[in-house]
Amino acid sequence: MRDERARDEAGQRPEDEPGTGVVAAFGRQLKLLRVRAGLDRAAFGKLMGYAAEPIASIEQGRRIPQPKFARAVFQMQRPLLAEEVIDQRLEARMVRQEIFNRLPSPLMSFVIEEAVLRRPIGGPKTLRETLEQILLIGQMRNVEVQVIPTEREDNAALGGPFTLIDTDKGHRIAYAEVQDDSRLYTDTSRVRELEARYGILRSQALTPSESSAFVVQLMGEA
Repeated sequence: MRDERARDEAGQRPEDEPGTGVVAAFGRQLKLLRVRAGLDRAAFGKLMGYAAEPIASIEQGRRIPQPKFARAVFQMQRPLLAEEVIDQRLEARMVRQEIFNRLPSPLMSFVIEEAVLRRPIGGPKTLRETLEQILLIGQMRNVEVQVIPTEREDNAALGGPFTLIDTDKGHRIAYAEVQDDSRLYTDTSRVRELEARYGILRSQALTPSESSAFVVQLMGEA
């Protein structure tokens, strides 16, 4: 009863109950930017392709993006995958997402091509939800997300995507996967080469704050 009265006296509605964690932090930031722009939820939602209700849900930290994009990617694969295989791979990918909730929190950095963020796999709604998820993750203190625009003349990763990993024993390894062919690199010289390449790539990309603004812009276009 005390919580209900405090909320009513402050003029808040039930949908204004704040959430917690990184989702809530992102929601508060989104609301601040919306208010500064002089937009109500309906007007802002129209610009972003959402109704007012989901905007309220995002601002109050209650909206949790679904794994629609990952399923759509698996469904696009040729030759076609069986539904049970898609379910298995989707489950494995969702389990890997738990790294974002691990304690102590690992430091993570991502550089994403603009073209990937514009590809409407699963449809416009799924694309917006995916962009929303990227924004949420980018708000975490242990995560940096950068976007490299298509208009950039320089791109150090034209050879394909790769991942650098620090093990719990203090060793750095690298992993690359192209056309279903995956490779794990433990050779010091090869890993250092990829480290140098990633450092150059980060310098060519937008800063994390610029990248967040860029993703917000893409959400409005999706």
